[in-house]
Amino acid sequence: MREHILQRSQRVPVPAARAFDFYTDAVNLEPMTPPWLHFRVTTPGPIAMGAGTLLDYRLRLHGFPVRWQTRIETWEPPLRFSDTQVSGPYSLWEHTHVFEPDGERACTIHDRVRYVTPYGPLGELAHVLFVRRDLERIFDFRRDAFAAHFAMT
Repeated sequence: MREHILQRSQRVPVPAARAFDFYTDAVNLEPMTPPWLHFRVTTPGPIAMGAGTLLDYRLRLHGFPVRWQTRIETWEPPLRFSDTQVSGPYSLWEHTHVFEPDGERACTIHDRVRYVTPYGPLGELAHVLFVRRDLERIFDFRRDAFAAHFAMT
């Protein structure tokens, strides 16, 4: 099984605490996810976020229904949190979010995803054909959605 890393950074004109609060409010996950995934949070709300919180989702990957559960592992407001897949489409999924302050009115958001596709060589072929590209599109959408949200507020 080959491990892959996706890293993204985005400087935003929003204080780290405000960006952290936005990212950690489960209500914001749906509008931050591309519509083509048909993503829905299925954990009943309101959701109290913190270390150990379990989040359940439903989505469609290339037409196939997927149930996904993640657990918040690291919780360090307002600077960092991480989530790992408990069950879902990957053999390994670890997503770390870091909110690096840049003065009082801005921050840089860093995302680092460590993941492994299932099914050995078949999973690697899927990674080459569409998984990597899909993840890049998802994180591009998230970057743009975050920027658009705060441009309007």
